Amino acid sequence: MPNNPLILKQANCLFSQLVEWRRAFHQHPELSFQEFRTSQFVAETLRRMPGMKVETGIGTATSVIGILTSGEGPTIAIRADMDALPITEINKVSYCSENNGVMHACGHDAHTAILLGVSSILAQSFQENVWKGTVKFIFQPAEESTDQNGLSGSPYMIQAGAYDDVDAAIALHMCPWLPAGAAQINDGYSMANVDVFQGKIYGTGGHGAYPELGTDPIWMLGPVMQAIHGIISRRISALDAGVVSIGQIHAGTASNIIPTEVAMEGTLRSYTPEVRNLLEEELKKAFSIVEHLGGRYTFHVEKGEPALNNNKMINGWIASTISEIFPNFQIIKRPFGMGGEDFGYVTQKLPGSMFFLGCRLQDGEQRDLHTPIFDIDENCLPMGVAILAQTALKFLAGEVTFTQNISLEV
Repeated sequence: MPNNPLILKQANCLFSQLVEWRRAFHQHPELSFQEFRTSQFVAETLRRMPGMKVETGIGTATSVIGILTSGEGPTIAIRADMDALPITEINKVSYCSENNGVMHACGHDAHTAILLGVSSILAQSFQENVWKGTVKFIFQPAEESTDQNGLSGSPYMIQAGAYDDVDAAIALHMCPWLPAGAAQINDGYSMANVDVFQGKIYGTGGHGAYPELGTDPIWMLGPVMQAIHGIISRRISALDAGVVSIGQIHAGTASNIIPTEVAMEGTLRSYTPEVRNLLEEELKKAFSIVEHLGGRYTFHVEKGEPALNNNKMINGWIASTISEIFPNFQIIKRPFGMGGEDFGYVTQKLPGSMFFLGCRLQDGEQRDLHTPIFDIDENCLPMGVAILAQTALKFLAGEVTFTQNISLEV
């Protein structure tokens, strides 16, 4: 098995190639379920690697899976997402997006380039009979958005069997609040359940000059809003993570017409299944207030991706790998926030873990995720390659194993 310095040397030798790949993806971003150019490039690149079997269209038209296997031994999956966001980039760089209104503002261009680098290193070591087992390099489309069925790319690939024979799964994410040379790791729930709610309040409406002759859904909205904003502060424990945010309210057509309905939409965020269910129950109770005010309501919650539930043991593998390869790396241990990540579907199915890799540019700008100025310090690219590749090799070589009957609990 390659020692740590060799893995790092191999990753560093790929630096120019990693930058070239990442910038090519960045210049030609594609939205969820539309990653045709990206997936074609990935598949063609994988096919040039010795021993690599390539499968496409697993679950979705733009998915790509590279497989290295000896036919025996454990199986590990390494996942990267490929889609971009509907954001217009304003960075003044040579590799700026050429697809107007679409931008890699969440680092998926880097994730894809890093996984190609990992694939290259492990394909080389596979030819040298360094390890036994199977590695699945999963290039997943549509992490950022859902389709008409309310599903993103991950559940489609899971339903199609992409992870059926996998013992463990690992992934990384760009982290613009930490510099290159730092990583954030968290055991257990680390990113949120993401649900969307729609509610409507109905009255009779009427003439704005004669409100006493009808029922006014805008007036009813007041106590409903008050009840909604009390859910987090009065119904959810201060020790639990939960968010209710209203993003849209629509009502009315003219200044002298009391409307017949008010429509509202928002997001629910939580970590645990218990809080997820409680938020829905309390929100429905808030809407039900209108029944005491002469109105009626409809309410619906669309369940999105589940919370990212990082396996403690796999986190330990990653942390020890980082410490071995990069003794001076800073490792931060805390949750990643209330954002969503559809790798949560994977960690719901099998033991898996995602860590955040520092990528902050040292230029004084706050280049947050999902902003038009997002960019990364490309020095993090070979770091990500080395960490993922060495973690996978340790697992395949039996240096890290699961305890018997491991569950998804942490």
